[in-house]
Amino acid sequence: MSRRRDYYRDPHAPKANSLVPGGSALVVDERGAVLMQRRSDSGNWSLPGGVMEIGETLEQCVVRETREETGLEIEITGLLGIYTDPDHVIAYADGEVRQEFNVTFYGRVRGGRITVSDESTAVRFVGVDELTDLPVHDTVRLRLHHYRERRAQPYLG
Repeated sequence: MSRRRDYYRDPHAPKANSLVPGGSALVVDERGAVLMQRRSDSGNWSLPGGVMEIGETLEQCVVRETREETGLEIEITGLLGIYTDPDHVIAYADGEVRQEFNVTFYGRVRGGRITVSDESTAVRFVGVDELTDLPVHDTVRLRLHHYRERRAQPYLG
């Protein structure tokens, strides 16, 4: 049983009772493959990331979360977009129902070694064409679509 459940454009979704700033990293290797982790709480493949802790910036949060979840040290190189869709809520086992609030940054690997954490069951660079056959949440697919568009401006939505 999953410890979280994502709802997206679902009229039966529970109402959000929480809004927590979080961020993720879109990191691409020299072949154009994207760093992805298979989440242990949902089974979906996702970009590494998480929520801010008091005393850190959102960029520091994304660097820390990427290190914790993948073993890789990254640096932030840009902004893909800001994702705050009220039609995407995440229900947790403790009763929290969080509205999406994610800022996705571009990142570049600076060191480390890929490792699996307690938050992931697999971590690897995944070819963009391979992603169509993997379980990936629609909101992460949107971010990957925006990356492939090579947008001149960050997404705001």
